[in-house]
Amino acid sequence: MADLPGLKKAGLQALPPIRDRMTFLYLEHCIVNRQDGSITVTDARGTVHVPAASLAVLMLGPGTRLTHRAMELVGNTGATLLWVGENGIRYYAHGRPLTHSSAMLIRQAALVSNVRTRIAVARQMYQLRFPGENVASLTMQQLRGREGARIRSVYRRASETTGVPWNKRTYDPDDFSVGDPVNQALSSAHACLYGLAHSVVAALGCSPGLGFVHTGHERSFIYDVADLYKAEFTIPLAFEAAAAATGEAQAREIAADTRRRVRDAFHTGRLIERMVRDICALLQSGEAAEAAPEASLLYLWDDKLGTVASGRMYGADEPEMEALIDGYGMILDQGG
Repeated sequence: MADLPGLKKAGLQALPPIRDRMTFLYLEHCIVNRQDGSITVTDARGTVHVPAASLAVLMLGPGTRLTHRAMELVGNTGATLLWVGENGIRYYAHGRPLTHSSAMLIRQAALVSNVRTRIAVARQMYQLRFPGENVASLTMQQLRGREGARIRSVYRRASETTGVPWNKRTYDPDDFSVGDPVNQALSSAHACLYGLAHSVVAALGCSPGLGFVHTGHERSFIYDVADLYKAEFTIPLAFEAAAAATGEAQAREIAADTRRRVRDAFHTGRLIERMVRDICALLQSGEAAEAAPEASLLYLWDDKLGTVASGRMYGADEPEMEALIDGYGMILDQGG
């Protein structure tokens, strides 16, 4: 069969690590195709090319059509695909991880399955929100109370700074338009943050559902990670977007304006790099999960040795197995 045109599939070692990628790209009402190593985005205004390997997450909104060739490229480059609803608010599905290793997943599962280690990781997450304070002796109930007071203070300061009135967080996940401008902006900003967190979590090979503070939801760990950065990024930016939406036309574009603001802030704040560093520190795994493997990471589990090589036939070539087989043969010969 003749070779297909375009660039060859990049090896894992050639792909940029997740910390060096662009934060996210939200698309709607367009056709996503492929040309060489770039995805093409086409609508009535024309076509733009986006290097797929530079993307961390591609958010596909309503009216988006994705070709098989584009999906092949995005999958091979390890970008996370999120299928989302209008304005990026609803989450439907996501794509494959960048890493081929399950080391981070195994570590995460071990930590979350033990009450003592789970509380320890949860305290570390709260410690990141209260720098300079010692929260090691606080219970989960006390930590939740401290966090609630901190977030209320963040909302109050953002309201005072921007002049945007603030009552409380109210929104309808099924109807984006029912919220006031600041709640609409918060929904859009948080959706982008969740998307970015999902991309990093998936790229590192962690489970979105194994949360330490949140639990019971398929994206519990996503909410754990995103909550670390809301006070610094999405909340103040949402209030700024709401303050700028003075006219009726601007109010209708508040979702798009909010996405642009958080995209720029995520980039200048190097949020992807921070997420990678913080998740690795929380799971105490260093940066090893981002290193692309040169050899296969698929092993067979052994209760005494930990792991043994896969892809081979175990049996008579091992002395212990030879003895076992010989003994079993003697039993059969004796009619046992």
